[in-house]
This record gives sequence, structure tokens and C-alpha cells, in this order.
Amino acid sequence: MKSREWIPGMLIIVALMGFSKLSPSFFDINFLLANSTLYAEIGLLAVGMTFVIITGNIDLSVGSNMILTGCLTAKLLESGCPMIVAIGAACIMGTVFGALNGWLVAKLELPSFLVTLGTMAFYRGVAQAMLGPASVKLPPEFKGVDGYMFIGLPWPLFIFVMASLVCGLILHCTVFGRWVFAVGTNEAASRYSGIPVDRVKILAFAMTGFLAGVSGLLLDSRLGIVRHDLSRGIELDAITVAVLGGVSILGGKGSMLGTFLALFLIAVIKTGMGLGNVKAEYQLTIIGVLLITAALAMNFADLMQMRYKSKKRTPVSPA
Repeated sequence: MKSREWIPGMLIIVALMGFSKLSPSFFDINFLLANSTLYAEIGLLAVGMTFVIITGNIDLSVGSNMILTGCLTAKLLESGCPMIVAIGAACIMGTVFGALNGWLVAKLELPSFLVTLGTMAFYRGVAQAMLGPASVKLPPEFKGVDGYMFIGLPWPLFIFVMASLVCGLILHCTVFGRWVFAVGTNEAASRYSGIPVDRVKILAFAMTGFLAGVSGLLLDSRLGIVRHDLSRGIELDAITVAVLGGVSILGGKGSMLGTFLALFLIAVIKTGMGLGNVKAEYQLTIIGVLLITAALAMNFADLMQMRYKSKKRTPVSPA
């Protein structure tokens, strides 16, 4: 109860129990795996967003970054560029766009909300100017990544799981990860302690940009076409997953396990509501109530942790 991860974990159990009664096909493994590919892009964005939010910042441009890299990739493939070169270019471009956000926030000391709000419009505008109202069809050999399996998992789901594992190790088992938490907890103290705060911020945004580039590739391959207006609002979904997983919007708190479980929770709830023919507006209402409930539960978890620490520090009087 002292950890924030128990919140999405408990909600997953409740959701599974409820939706299994709603539809007997809910626990069909093939059905669940097929639906999981729809949330891989959100999951990758949420993994990167976890780093950014823990540093005490926010990135509202990840969805636009994803679409812009997807449009650039489509244009490269359309011009006859080799597939491996286009894939590498997408990852590099996404990283550069993310690093630009980090540079503006760290070096110019601008609020991340305003910076990424501006780049969100800028990246989406560039994509619209590039494609116009038309959609670009991708070559057949690039399509259908969600139809391929690896060790029993669809490729998008496998990529998300591996990204969560690698980024979790970076966040919780490396010096850089400790720096990320330190910057989010107290930036001024981190500077006085010799932590390269600006570099940490830029790298956090760059990692988010890289994962946005990978998400753009997955989206392109899954849909088979690219438009500038795809996935509007996906950045809010990524923030929802990160916050629902226990990442503090004020920075300094969070875990990759919580983000992973939160994405699974969102996927279970949306899949279950889809089976139950719940209208889209009601789905948004339920997700909103879920977020508020999770926020209250997180405050309770923080209170439990504070009480636990105070008890451990209380000196025992000699007999």
C-alpha cells in the first residue's frame, strides 16, 4: 500500500473481473493480443513522457512529433528511399525534434508547457503543409507490422514491452535515472550538487522524441496511409497513462512499472467498453472518473508512505 503501483494493479483486477462477466470472449488470448496493438503507440509515448514528467516538465508535442516523423517517412519512401534508411531517418528526426524541445526548455529557461504547446502546433503545421489535405499510401512491404508475431507477441506489443524494460532499467538502475528523479525533486539543489540539469532535461526530451519517431513508424505501418490529422489528442492519452501509473505531475515521483500497468489498464477498460457498446462520450467520462479516483488513491499512498517513514525514524526509548 506504500507504493503507487498498487493502484493500477488493483484496478486491472477489478476491470478484468467485471468485463469477463460482460463478454465470455474477453479472455480470448488472440482477441486481447490483436487489440493490444492499437495501444502500442500510446504506450511508447507514455514511456517517454514518464521521464519528462518526473523531471518536472511536460511535452505536449509528442503526438505532433509522431505525425511529422510519419509524414517525413512516407515522403522518403514515396521518393524511392530504401526502407532501412527511412526507418533510421524517422528515429533520428524524432530525436532531434524532442531534443529541440529540451534545448528550448533547458537553455532558454522557458516553461515546458508553453514551449511544447508551440512546437505541437508547429510540427503539426509542417506536416499539414507537407501533405495538404491528401493522404499518402505506403508501399506494401512497409505495411502490416501488427500482423507479424515475435515470441508469441505482435511486433508493436513486443516493441512496447522491450522499450518499457530498457527505459525502466535506465530510470531505476542508472546514474542518469537518479539524476532524473533529483532534478524533478529539487532542481536548484541538483545544480548545487553538480548534476548536469540542462543535459538531463535535453536527454529526457530527446528520449521522448525518439520514442515518438518509433511510434510514427508503427502508426504508418499499421494504417498503411499517412495523413496530417491522424491521432489528434494522443499526447493527452500518453499523459493520462503516465499520471494514472503514479507519475507525479509535479515531478520527482513515478516508475516505469506503474506506466506499464496503467497502459494495460486503459487497454482493458477501452476494450471492455467496446465489447459492451459503450458510447465514446461515456468512455471519456469513465476515464476521467478513473483518473480522479487514482489521484485520490495516490494521495492516500503518499500519506501511508510518510507515516511508514516517520515510524521507522521514531527512536525507541530505553527500557
